[in-house]
This record gives sequence, structure tokens and C-alpha cells, in this order.
Amino acid sequence: MTQPFLGAVASAIAILVSLGFVGLFDFPTFVGWVSFYMLAVVPIQIVVVVIWSANLPLAAGFKQPAKGLALLLVTAVVAAVMTTLAWQFVGEGVSPPGPIPSQYAVVVVPTTFFLAIAFGGWPFTAVVRNRIAAGLLLLAAAYLITYALFRGFFNYEFLKDAPVYLQSAPHGTFNGVAALVFYVTMLAGMFLLLHFDLWPLTTSPALMKQPVLGVAWTLVAAAVGAVVMWVTLGRLALDPMYVLTRITAPFIFGTIVVLNMLQNSLFARAQQPLKGVANTIAAAVIGAGLAQLYGRVDRLLVGMELPSGAPGYEYELWLVNALLSVTFPFLIFYAAYFGFWPVAAAASPERDRQRG
Repeated sequence: MTQPFLGAVASAIAILVSLGFVGLFDFPTFVGWVSFYMLAVVPIQIVVVVIWSANLPLAAGFKQPAKGLALLLVTAVVAAVMTTLAWQFVGEGVSPPGPIPSQYAVVVVPTTFFLAIAFGGWPFTAVVRNRIAAGLLLLAAAYLITYALFRGFFNYEFLKDAPVYLQSAPHGTFNGVAALVFYVTMLAGMFLLLHFDLWPLTTSPALMKQPVLGVAWTLVAAAVGAVVMWVTLGRLALDPMYVLTRITAPFIFGTIVVLNMLQNSLFARAQQPLKGVANTIAAAVIGAGLAQLYGRVDRLLVGMELPSGAPGYEYELWLVNALLSVTFPFLIFYAAYFGFWPVAAAASPERDRQRG
């Protein structure tokens, strides 16, 4: 089985498993502890895949599915530790975790992506020779940098009279929800350049060295986020949660399918920037279509119709967590941890070393 058919079949399997997982929980449990924990899965998953190349001494020499299970175990344990720390230091130990610690957990994800992909692990991989130690340092830095951003730019005064408000809530510059949507949209901007294989940055050799590349890539992503926010919130007066769940999250979700599951195979023969345009359109269409699919099955999985919009945004919370907190990592688990096993032949240890 070859791409893109392999990726399409694998995506369908991962999506079905994800929906089955989501269906195990009622709405409060899912948007509470389950999503809070799954959000902590993504940063360590980024480290495992990007910095450690999905290879650890623990899994050395293993064949699938044993290798995938070993990587999954490491990810689950680290995520449990980070969940506990975030719950205590940002969520004041209040159970279940409310929107403030949950949004902090969301923001950690873009930070980790920028450190691992845009900056290529710099400076951690440059100064620490051991890749395992470098990855763990990067993960810790992602949480600390995010905490500084969270305190400086996020403001939750609008929740002051709500039961979920915390006395330790940050009093930053911007509305917390709007700041979150901007930062996640920055991540979408980072992914946008991946569709173009970093064109036009690749036209300048001076830009393709770290940390210059990371800075340039981040600035481009910030510009994309700013334009999207200006158009959607400023000109069209859309609700930030609508932008997150109907535009930003579906595009990120579609990008994972196009670049990771289909392994960038849809327009492999096209040249940039035409390839990037085609990939971007495909990611937007696939992501929007899958978001619509999830929106069709929410009542079946939750057992009730979730109200959309203010003040509770129940449908939006369920949708964005189902897409990005659960299906996003499940897709990566299947593609990177398990190598599409058993749909594709299990990769040998030698081929794994070649890939790494």
C-alpha cells in the first residue's frame, strides 16, 4: 500500500479510534480532566517525534507494535507528570481543572512546536550532546516560557465573578481567549510555511541557519496570526471561539493529515510555490470537512445536543478538544509511534535508524 492511499486508510482508522475514545466520557469529564491530560500529551509527543526521531533506548531493537507501545508508555508517564505540575501551579489544585489552567495547557503546545520545529531544537540540541536530555530541557523550557507569556499577555478579569475564576489568574495585556486564539493561529501560520517547504525563506541562505531561521519563521507566523485576527475579529466581527473552532483548528487538523498522514504526497511532483498553494487548500478543505463530520456525531457521542456560542461555548469546547486534544495526538501516535502498523508492514530496526 502506497501514499496517499496508505495515509487515507490510516487516518480513517485513527479518527475512528479517536471518536471511540471521546465517546467513553460524558461532556464534563471530557472537557475537564480528559482534555487537560491529553493536552499535556502533545508537547512530549512533539519532543519524541521531532527531537528524538521516535527512537529511544527503551524501544531500541523493538518491532511493531512493541516499539510503539514503549514510546506510548514514556509519553503517558511524562504527560502525567506535566499534568500534575500544571494543575498545581497554574490551576491551584482545583478539581476539575477549569478554563484558566486548561488554556495554559493549550498555549504550551504552540510554544513546543516553535522550539522544536521552527528553531529546530536550538539551543538545546546545540549545547547538549545527549538528545534525550536536550529534549527534556526543551520540554521544560516550553512550559516555563509559556508561563511567562501567560502571565504577561493573558487576562482573565472577565471571569472574575465566575466560579471557575482563580485568585492566581494572570492580569496580562489581552483578553485571555483572544490571546489564546492568536497564539494558536500563529501555530497555523507556522504550519502554513511547512506546506511551502519554507519557501520563500529558502531563497535566502542567510535565513536558513539557526537561530535566524527560527526568528524569521516565528515572525512570519505572527504576521499570519495578526492578519487572520484583524480580518476575522476586526473586520468581520467574528467570535474568537468561532475563529478557533471553524478556521484555525480545522486548518491545523487538516495539515496533520496532509503532511503527516499522507506524508506530503498529494502534490509531490509540483514545484513551489504552486505545491504550497495546493497543499494549503487541501489542508483547509480536509480539515473543514472533518470538523463538519465531528460536528455531526457530537450528539451521538455525548448523548445530548451541545449548545453553541456564548456564554458556555459547550459545542466549541467539545469540538476543539475532540480535534486537537485527542485526534491530533492519535494521528501522530499511529503515524510516528506505530509506523502505520499493521496497515503498513512493520518497520525493521534498521529502517528506523535510517529514518532517524
